[in-house]
Amino acid sequence: MESGESNNGSERCIISKDSSWFSQFRNASNPWMARYAYALIFLVANLLAWAARDYGHGALTEMERLKGCNGGKDCLGAEGVLRVSLGCFIFYIIMFLSTAGTSKLNQMKDRWHSGWWLVKIPCWVVMTVIPFFLPSGFIQIYGEVAHFGAGVFLLIQLISIISFITWLNDCCASEKYAARCQIHVMLFATTAYVVCLVGIILMYIWYAPEPSCLLNIFFITWTLVLVQLMTSASLHPKVNAGILTPGLMGLYVVFLCWCAIRRQSFVVAILAIVIATFSTGIDSKCFQFRKDDTPAEDDVPYGYGFFHFVFATGAMYFAMLLVGWNSHHSMRKWTIDVGWTSTWVRIVNEWLAVCVYLWMLVAPMIWKCRHAGSTGES
Repeated sequence: MESGESNNGSERCIISKDSSWFSQFRNASNPWMARYAYALIFLVANLLAWAARDYGHGALTEMERLKGCNGGKDCLGAEGVLRVSLGCFIFYIIMFLSTAGTSKLNQMKDRWHSGWWLVKIPCWVVMTVIPFFLPSGFIQIYGEVAHFGAGVFLLIQLISIISFITWLNDCCASEKYAARCQIHVMLFATTAYVVCLVGIILMYIWYAPEPSCLLNIFFITWTLVLVQLMTSASLHPKVNAGILTPGLMGLYVVFLCWCAIRRQSFVVAILAIVIATFSTGIDSKCFQFRKDDTPAEDDVPYGYGFFHFVFATGAMYFAMLLVGWNSHHSMRKWTIDVGWTSTWVRIVNEWLAVCVYLWMLVAPMIWKCRHAGSTGES
């Protein structure tokens, strides 16, 4: 039985290498290529939501026929965004429920995740259309729930980024690479701190030119304090985490501060949403407690359920960005993630990132002290 499963896994590897990309999709043989298809669907959903917000008035005549649209007005603007987002969320949450727990490449769930596109694409289209028949009250409830879902997405993304930074530091500090990477670590860390300092100086010049810009001055100054705090904690003798992790975390929090006080380019922001969702979705290992297990040859390359869950919460996140985290006010064309609510979401995300990072530094010491205390009592 085991040899048969091994042969199936080997056959699929051969198919992945020798077949065309279309054959790989059709035969459900390449989960790595499937993730790009899901990302493309997600990108199209983003563009549909934007079109419903900015250019939905051109479809007003057709919208008037839909009962849930209340003469067309409830399917445009912010509600149009929420309806497209709901359809995207339903699609990915169904994929999450149907693929969660997949562990081997030759399982039926694996084939469903990687193939069956002639079924899944029409299903996605139907699920995108269905919310336009739902009453406005239901859509408003979804809009409130989407605030929570978007927050979950930001938290997952934050943990994924911090996990990657700590993994990179541990890899460079390991016995295998410590001597070889010492110069590279110093170079990257120094560059990170220089970029952080330059970024903070530029934010002072561009976004706090007058003493009256008190809030911007506070945001920028507090970011500088947080960078110093992370560096001091990392270099503490009891922690000794080095300078690479606080340097890279400094880049991240400076970037979040910059995003909070500066309106982003629309095209860049849309692409950033898709890339962030895509990269976070394949990083299911950041939530695994045991990461040293060697994967078998026929293990799935990433967690399918986690991948689709991230995209489901990402659907709520892009809705919040397109409506400025407030479904009751209008947004200008070609704008995204603007307004004071968006600013505070970014700032709170920055502060939360620092708190999570500091906790990851001190938690091992706390557990060690508790373990030593319990051992001494026994």
